[in-house]
Amino acid sequence: MKFLSLAAGLLSLAHLAIAAPVGDVDPEVAASKRILELQAQYQQNIFGAIDNRTTGCTAQNIQRRKEWSTLPKPDQAAFIAAIHCLNTLPAKTPPTHAPGARFLYDDFIVTHIDQTPFVHASGLFLPFHRHLVHLFATALRTQCAYQGPLPYWDWTLSYTDPRKAAVFDGSEHSLSGNGAFIPGRNATEIALPGGFTWSIPPATGGGCVAHGPFAQGRFEVRLGPVGYEPKGPQGGLGYNPRCLTRDLSPAYSRGTSPTAVTKLVEGCGDLACFVHEMDMPGGVPGGVHASGHWQVGLDALDVFASPSDPVFWLHHAQIDRMWTMWQGLGLKERTYQVTGTATAANDPPSDNVTLESVMDFGILGDARTIRQASSSVDGEYCYVYE
Repeated sequence: MKFLSLAAGLLSLAHLAIAAPVGDVDPEVAASKRILELQAQYQQNIFGAIDNRTTGCTAQNIQRRKEWSTLPKPDQAAFIAAIHCLNTLPAKTPPTHAPGARFLYDDFIVTHIDQTPFVHASGLFLPFHRHLVHLFATALRTQCAYQGPLPYWDWTLSYTDPRKAAVFDGSEHSLSGNGAFIPGRNATEIALPGGFTWSIPPATGGGCVAHGPFAQGRFEVRLGPVGYEPKGPQGGLGYNPRCLTRDLSPAYSRGTSPTAVTKLVEGCGDLACFVHEMDMPGGVPGGVHASGHWQVGLDALDVFASPSDPVFWLHHAQIDRMWTMWQGLGLKERTYQVTGTATAANDPPSDNVTLESVMDFGILGDARTIRQASSSVDGEYCYVYE
């Protein structure tokens, strides 16, 4: 098929680019090219696995997830409009549980807050967030008529400075830009799974987002904070209306460099290594997952209520892209691997997860097992990253 020929061509070109050193090659440039090679191989393997299918997920009906900067402007505008649409539809969460949840978008934040003690730094992290992103994408389509690809934010393209990312350029075709700069701020102490804390120094913003579709007056955050002071009422589930805040950090964006990604995707032979590299070391403490959140700040810093910032969905699509790519480089032996326990940082101590471990999605939908969320082309999923 045509896609396989294209993937093979990309693979060949990427290989030539890597294999032919010219002087002193910047390791980040080399790693960027290597990522393209690995992605081409992953795509080739995925399409090879489904090429002969006539039912379920096929080469004809597979959804293609795309990097934000590659989306046509009409798709960018439609995606933004769909997020605003979710903020006009009534919440399904009972007010007795989360009185601050006023709209459908808030239901996703409530579920994330409720499940954070189980689905971060645990064996549930990757499959839980895969399905949560799937539920969000489904809501955009079914509730708000979004027909375009689900976008991801490839932070390796702007790892030297997130202010240069297309997703943060502050235009009407972005997810808005930085927060207004507030000088003289203190560091933000954030709570991490397992009872740990981390101090995030102030960066380049700190105030309300001033430009773009999610600027002050155009978008409202209602839940949280839970993971830092001053905390929102009722454990972050009460009504706490405020602007979206950001503090884009070139220091923490270094943790999402191309070399961090190649070390993660190519350097790990099993899921335990992958999860460790993703969530722990990286270019700075935190790995690519935490570094993705920490370079955005401030609402994105809250481990519990981080979906308050719409870029959460693009960041976690990118995290899922890393996992999907890693799985796709060894489909048979990697797709159904599990690792870790069922509580964040094993606090309190819990059993190791299995493929039959259950994940709770609250008001958003039925529970899922890890097995059901393990493959991107089996069961209810059918997508590939381009």
